[in-house]
Amino acid sequence: MEASIGIKPAYLAEVAHSLGKVLADEYVLYTKTRKAHWCVTGPDFHSKHLFFESQYQQLEEIIDEVAERIRTLGHFPPATLKEFLQLTHLTEQSREKNDSLGFIKELLADHESILIHLRENIDGYANALHDAGSSDYITGLMETHEKMAWMLRAHLE
Repeated sequence: MEASIGIKPAYLAEVAHSLGKVLADEYVLYTKTRKAHWCVTGPDFHSKHLFFESQYQQLEEIIDEVAERIRTLGHFPPATLKEFLQLTHLTEQSREKNDSLGFIKELLADHESILIHLRENIDGYANALHDAGSSDYITGLMETHEKMAWMLRAHLE
């Protein structure tokens, strides 16, 4: 059944497609954060292992929320690894060294990249596509990524 929420179907489709890209980015970042949790080595192993766990748990919640936002708009989210890799603007990275500093730098760059992408869509969702709800949602998501990035950045200072 089509969502009748006061937004033109074409606009709903455009927002849902855009949010599908956000979902793909979140899933790839989640996977990379899980890898950091699993593979980190070094004298700070225990503290970073726990830190990365807290970060991937936040991302896991975000993934579910983004997918549910897409469903709220009456569309189905991408849900395969193949789709995520086609939609994401992030890259997978294979590391030779599994030190915490390398993981932190890479994850920070990904959070910052997602932040830029989210920021670029806030006004478009609200103004061009008349979806204040999705605009508000990604504003909150942006704030979550800002805090997660700050936590990563603090390790580099």
